[in-house]
Amino acid sequence: MVSIQHLSKSFGETEVLRDVNIEVKRGEVVVVLGPSGSGKSTMLRCVNLLERPTGGHIFIEGEEITSDKTDVNKLREHVGMVFQQFNLFPHLTAKKNVMLAQMKVLKRSKEEAEKVALEQLARVGLAERADFLPSQLSGGQQQRVAIARALAMDPHVMLFDEATSALDPELVRGVLDVMRELAEAGMTMIVVTHEMGFAREVADRVIFMEGGVIVEEGTPDQVFDHPKSERTKDFIGHIK
Repeated sequence: MVSIQHLSKSFGETEVLRDVNIEVKRGEVVVVLGPSGSGKSTMLRCVNLLERPTGGHIFIEGEEITSDKTDVNKLREHVGMVFQQFNLFPHLTAKKNVMLAQMKVLKRSKEEAEKVALEQLARVGLAERADFLPSQLSGGQQQRVAIARALAMDPHVMLFDEATSALDPELVRGVLDVMRELAEAGMTMIVVTHEMGFAREVADRVIFMEGGVIVEEGTPDQVFDHPKSERTKDFIGHIK
């Protein structure tokens, strides 16, 4: 589904990613861990070209998104992304936030976009909040609207960049529950998170990054219970 090959990224003199290689199969959930500044969010942003790689290649469903010949906007239609910040339009209701991109990008009719919006809001447990403005919703509810908005675009892969880190602890569970349900339904997901319980329970594979490189990867049991790298052991030990 997603193939990242020899990815590098620099900002001026600062090298943020160095020769990163990741393969994600269809239906697989890959969780990326690492300390702040390890390059994990930059890597995720490169997957849909929110950041342009300095070197390397990225393929989505066999098509190279890093090629100059690729229609990036068309390819992006199949890649949903949920950020740390919710980025909802404050003057639009939850339903209209979910409808907007469907109508603008997928050219769906207002009726069809509304039907899909209501379906996806129900999927994330917000059917009764469809006509609420973002200011009338909790942070966790706003993040679930953002997930519904991404799902309404019928993505083939979902990218989550620290989707719960801006939330109060009591609001995290609702968002993680939605992400768990997506994983159980077979959605391909790349998740950057510090939520160790989620990673252990839901991930098919865990990747630990530091200093712009992949230090270790394996099943949750391998990485959490039998890490090979001393740096991984240290990181896991501090956050357990």
